[in-house]
Amino acid sequence: MENISRKKFIASAALAAAGLPFGLSALAKEATPYPGEFAGNPSPDEKIKLSIFSKHMHWLNYTDMAALTAQLGFDGIDLTVRPDGHVLPERVADDLPKAVEAIEKAGLKVYTIVTNIKTPDEKDTELILKTASALGIKYYRTAWFNYDKTISIQANIKAINKQLASLANLNKKYGMHGGYQNHSGDLFGASQWDLWLSLEGLDPKNIGCQYDVRHATTEGADTWPVTLDLLKAYSKTVNVKDFYWEKKGDKWQVKSVPLGEGMVDFKKYFSLLKQYNINGPMSLHCEYPLGGAEDGARKLTISKEEFSAALKKDLVKLRGWLAEHDL
Repeated sequence: MENISRKKFIASAALAAAGLPFGLSALAKEATPYPGEFAGNPSPDEKIKLSIFSKHMHWLNYTDMAALTAQLGFDGIDLTVRPDGHVLPERVADDLPKAVEAIEKAGLKVYTIVTNIKTPDEKDTELILKTASALGIKYYRTAWFNYDKTISIQANIKAINKQLASLANLNKKYGMHGGYQNHSGDLFGASQWDLWLSLEGLDPKNIGCQYDVRHATTEGADTWPVTLDLLKAYSKTVNVKDFYWEKKGDKWQVKSVPLGEGMVDFKKYFSLLKQYNINGPMSLHCEYPLGGAEDGARKLTISKEEFSAALKKDLVKLRGWLAEHDL
């Protein structure tokens, strides 16, 4: 016992409470037990930490993914902890510590995870949050919600408000923030107004939005700044990607493209992030053709070098914008 620091002992106790195996070297991490309140807000002058969405690296194991991500120049990895992700929910107690250990050995951090969590009483929900919190992870993305077409929009909003409130209570227990991504299409939250209404009365420290400017632009090319204003207090994390509308035959469709090649007004976006002091973790999504990586493929049809060059190009562009806006 003399050789174990007090902090490491506390971390071991916290991880044991999460049901994690004692044999993992993650127990030696200087983590803290569940804080009971959200402690993830960065200081006002802290710069945004950039992560790569690990869906694009499903073709790599933890160690190789971490090595490539560090080589490219990211700060961290936005790790998939969901079915068909890097960490399967049913294996979270065993595999999330292993993933975090590999990532931190490469000099990176796991600032955020992407989950399929909808409610507190789903299988694996609490264990995912226990494990993540014990490892020092403060932010997760929830699953998307579908509208119940058998009831009114207003009734949907009330029902989802209750659903989010129950998640917020569990998040508070583990000092975490759950962010709902506003995803375009026939999903709840696509318009963003409905998401804002569903968050009424809930503490932004525990529940809110992972604001996606690409999807917000898809749904409202000129009006997305209004919804960012509405959701600013709830947007603890954000993600970035680009697109434009393309006509094929007689139909218009979204075409995903590298950053700066589409119609997202990043100059306006980053100026608003600065104005609203939104400086939490940011995740880069690459949904344009990338040898299958855009869809989470386990094997790519392009070379590692081609993949790396594409991500590096996006990252350089993104870091330039952040520097320009002192973010």
